[in-house]
Amino acid sequence: MRLSAALLVGALSLSAVGCDDFLDVNENPNAPQTVSANLYLSPMLHWMVTSPQFDGRFIGRYTQQWYLPGTTFSTWDRMGYDPSSDNGGQLWRDVYWNIGQNLVDMMQKAEAEERWDLLGVGYVIKAWGWQQLTNVHGELIIKQAFDQTRFTFDYDSEEFAYQEIQRLLGEAIKNLERTDGAVDPAYLGRTDRIYGGDRTKWLKLAYGMLALNLNHFSNKSSYKPQDVIAAVDKSFTSNADDALLAFPGTVNDDTNFWSRTRNNITNYRQTRFVVGLLDGTEFGGAVDPRLSRMLSPSPDGVYRGLDINTLNFGGLAAAQQPQNFFGYVGAGGLGLPSRYIFSEKSRLPIMTYAQLQFIKAEAAYRAGDKATALAAYRNGVAAHIDFVNARNRDDNQTPTQITAAERDAFLANPNIVPSASQLTLTHIMSQKYIAQWGWAHVELWTDMRRYNYTNIDPASGRQVYPGFVLPVNLFPDNGGKIAQRIRARFNSEYVWNRAALDKIGGLALDFHTKPLWITQP
Repeated sequence: MRLSAALLVGALSLSAVGCDDFLDVNENPNAPQTVSANLYLSPMLHWMVTSPQFDGRFIGRYTQQWYLPGTTFSTWDRMGYDPSSDNGGQLWRDVYWNIGQNLVDMMQKAEAEERWDLLGVGYVIKAWGWQQLTNVHGELIIKQAFDQTRFTFDYDSEEFAYQEIQRLLGEAIKNLERTDGAVDPAYLGRTDRIYGGDRTKWLKLAYGMLALNLNHFSNKSSYKPQDVIAAVDKSFTSNADDALLAFPGTVNDDTNFWSRTRNNITNYRQTRFVVGLLDGTEFGGAVDPRLSRMLSPSPDGVYRGLDINTLNFGGLAAAQQPQNFFGYVGAGGLGLPSRYIFSEKSRLPIMTYAQLQFIKAEAAYRAGDKATALAAYRNGVAAHIDFVNARNRDDNQTPTQITAAERDAFLANPNIVPSASQLTLTHIMSQKYIAQWGWAHVELWTDMRRYNYTNIDPASGRQVYPGFVLPVNLFPDNGGKIAQRIRARFNSEYVWNRAALDKIGGLALDFHTKPLWITQP
């Protein structure tokens, strides 16, 4: 909720005799008139990490990270949506409301007090919000978003959104580079639950977000891979820079969103597609050591995934059905040891070093610099192996650590790390998918849409995402087309802002199949 003030106003008429006031009206310490600028920060950082997971329940079905088995195909597994529902609208709600005016107020206070480090963090958060929203929904309300004199709001183009994100990141970088004024790591660190007040790491995150933004232009003539590489090189230098949020796991609301305690993914199961990327099916029999540390085996010990075009468990016997992501049959696992990012205290990222290395690898590959691409690609795979180990230590999870011998043998396999001349986009984007699986839902989906889900990589002669198959039974409103965006949040836009939606085609039943501007030539 907004940290607004509650002001008690009292009017008392006294006679003109000389006497003391008999009533003092004091400030309420539980509802202060003004608050310190840094007090706004922690809740917003929570939503930066958690909001994408809320919507990831649905985006993850488009990208086949997971599947919801049942006796009928769900809307999202058919690349549809839930009409008259806010499902898929959490990011919209949080960017405009939970973060919204709070961020405006924090930045205004920080600027007035010359707290350039906190102001720089504010610009990062604002850029992050527009980046997430435009990549999920397309057109956005930016210019009029916090105009409190309006009751309806006009949408801005995706192109403007991308320009604004770059401008905001430029402001973030400028402010985070400053050491004058009231820059104070102790002040920032009191509520900075990501980096503990280290502005230099926030500066690296700003450059990482800039690299991500610039790399999305890969289908456009304006794409500049060298600018992407330069931004990555100013960003994270190792996993130690990963932007991670820790979860105390003491009550429901401070527990990892994906944990069994939160019960948000209990009925979901891993797909045949993601298992195929890890079990050797798609890469010459090279079994990934992350398979048994990220995914769940069936009760018989075999790692299987579900076919998204087959109802329920596809006739698999009980012993063959994939267990839940915590490693248990059915809805089991409550209060028991879990795995990877699915435990109560598993830390979740905003961005990781591995993710950025794959962004660099793709940019270098597109620039024709295969040597740089291979080095970044290998760094990304190795870093994500270390990331998996770290996440399985966060809460003393069940899976064993990947040993150095396992890691080195995997990286030495030419099916996984080929020579520079043999490296392909299939290698790069498949490994980036694995590194983002389960948490980086918006970037992962943006990647897949840039490659139209099933594009063929000319160098490999295979799909960029090998093994990915489209739903046979698409949602009726799709008109035979595949999902490209999620409709704007129902309760704010389709109830209160329909005229503005109509101007961008948002009332059409198949609006969610309209390609994003950024994915087009």
